Amino acid sequence: MQYAQGMDHMKRQSTAGGGVDRRGFLRAGLHAGVGLAAAGAFAPRVCGSDKSGLRAPVLGSGEHMYECVHDWLSPPDGLMWGDTHGLAQDRSGLIYVAHTVNAESTRSEAVVVFTPEGKFHGAWGSAFRGGAHGLDVRAEGADGSEAEFLYHCDTQRRLVVKTDLKGEVVWESGCPLQSGKYESPEKWCPTNVAFLPDGRLLVGDGYGSSYVHRYGADGAYESTLIGPGHERGQVSCPHGLWVDDRVVVRGRGPTLLVADRGNRRIQRFTLEGEHVEFLSDGVRMPCHFKTRNDLLLVPDLESVVTLMGMDGKAVVHLGDGHPSALRGRPRADFVPGRFIHPHTAIFLQSGDILVAEWVPIGRITLLRRVGA
Repeated sequence: MQYAQGMDHMKRQSTAGGGVDRRGFLRAGLHAGVGLAAAGAFAPRVCGSDKSGLRAPVLGSGEHMYECVHDWLSPPDGLMWGDTHGLAQDRSGLIYVAHTVNAESTRSEAVVVFTPEGKFHGAWGSAFRGGAHGLDVRAEGADGSEAEFLYHCDTQRRLVVKTDLKGEVVWESGCPLQSGKYESPEKWCPTNVAFLPDGRLLVGDGYGSSYVHRYGADGAYESTLIGPGHERGQVSCPHGLWVDDRVVVRGRGPTLLVADRGNRRIQRFTLEGEHVEFLSDGVRMPCHFKTRNDLLLVPDLESVVTLMGMDGKAVVHLGDGHPSALRGRPRADFVPGRFIHPHTAIFLQSGDILVAEWVPIGRITLLRRVGA
């Protein structure tokens, strides 16, 4: 989303279950920055590493150190990044980037595909221009080894869209008016999905009215699991979702993590929507999640990427650039090794981390493991 559009989404949360307005975003961010700055053990370590004659920052500490390669992925000639919102990697290693497309771009494709080495491979999805947001990939079949599909959340058209890896639409799903939760489709704006073990999916209405809904594999609405508010078990801007099979509830299977961004916390639920616990250590404005082994990857809109352990505690904060006033600034003003507004992040098959940021000219950063 563009800057003004993004601020409008945050403002709307104050009437849809809570959240922060523009002043609140900045004021609350400053308070959070003070708290994290006090945790010296988690401050990013920035040192040098030779790469193509330049000095690249190295972030992190101990077992979690990463060379920080900004702009590792760049769009092809004629296509200019807009806000870089979504990332996914398929089984073959191809990397997909969802972005809104810059207003000055002469090309219109909102989904750009790269090889595992970071080379441009293709682009498609002009229909997502202006609204490309959440992006996730799932292998579907009896054993998970068959065809793969991409799931898109389009914040401009207010749709959840399933496509194949070439962009062919399988189904589209709009506002679930049958839920009884919406007076009009304009009160709905999906941001991310999560995949249930049985083939169904969950959708976070992050920029609409702060509900989490369950859908069938065919994209049909089934039920509402979580609603808006500030209390335990309620959410405000459920921006990202993740079914976490690292942590299970005895007899009830995996759990659901919700990036409860407007409430500045992460909540864990059962897959039926019952609150289990809060995760708040080092959390500011969490956007989404991915897991690898025991680690939880949390891109945070307030300028940091955090790795958390099984206990929900921060293991390391990477590239902490808070407070940042660089959104909308030219790339030359960006500070090496410091994030501006991380919006999503994924673990690549290599174990490296890829980060996409909510800045109008886009930025994709590779965090390459040191000593791997």
